[in-house]
Amino acid sequence: MISVFHDLFFQPAVAPLLAIARVTERVRVGPAALNPQTLHPVEIAGQIAALDLASNGRAYCGLVTGSWLDQLGIEESRPLTRLREAVAIVRLLLAGDRSGFAGERFTIAPGAGLAYEPRRSRVPLLIGTWRPRAAAFAATVADEVKIGGCANPEMVRLMRSWLGADGPRIVVGAVTVVDLDGEAARARAYSEVQMYLDVVASLDPTLDLPPGVSPPVDKFVIAGTPEEVAAKAVELLEAGADRIEFGTPQGLTTEQGVALLCDRVVPELRGARLRSDVQ
Repeated sequence: MISVFHDLFFQPAVAPLLAIARVTERVRVGPAALNPQTLHPVEIAGQIAALDLASNGRAYCGLVTGSWLDQLGIEESRPLTRLREAVAIVRLLLAGDRSGFAGERFTIAPGAGLAYEPRRSRVPLLIGTWRPRAAAFAATVADEVKIGGCANPEMVRLMRSWLGADGPRIVVGAVTVVDLDGEAARARAYSEVQMYLDVVASLDPTLDLPPGVSPPVDKFVIAGTPEEVAAKAVELLEAGADRIEFGTPQGLTTEQGVALLCDRVVPELRGARLRSDVQ
């Protein structure tokens, strides 16, 4: 699976996703994640439908309420309402339902709909959140729930308690740097995560940090040698994560990092899974 971030002010996810779709055959592809506060659900449905066509039915739809919206002067008192309505509209449009929609945040006139036939009437839904109310909603509609920027097993356990034992799959994703030089990998990861740290650290209720105390950076990055990165991944999986997204930059250079993830980390994880099955 390949996810492309759609963080505010960065390159829109749809452009690289379409490029990736053209040169791959099996991996699922999608944005992690689109924000209905900055992108209308009609546009979200259109982008996902186009990606699903380009990838021959391999797209997923990632939605989130978003961060850094104060930089746009957006103050949303009920972001979950907007998220609920966005999910409903995307599903309505992909299904070809032209009955219209009248919500608190969005309205679609009866008869309006996509002007082309989507590849599928429903694509898998990922919702990104750290919060219990959004998790409770996601448990009713989502295929996966992503804790973005998290490498904390305790947060994974807490999310599972919110979602329920039979709830959606849990995804964790964090800044990842793998290198044969573990110290260099950690230094790069700690540098890369700084732009996100203030936001994600304040969202993790398992840390219970006193005012003025810096968050433990290792709870928000996956970094070290291939063996150390694999061990961290196993720890997250054992805590209840179903999937791990190894986030950028992956290594001291992306090319080296991806090579080490594929050649060294993934075999370690497969070996750990086999040993677990035997035990």
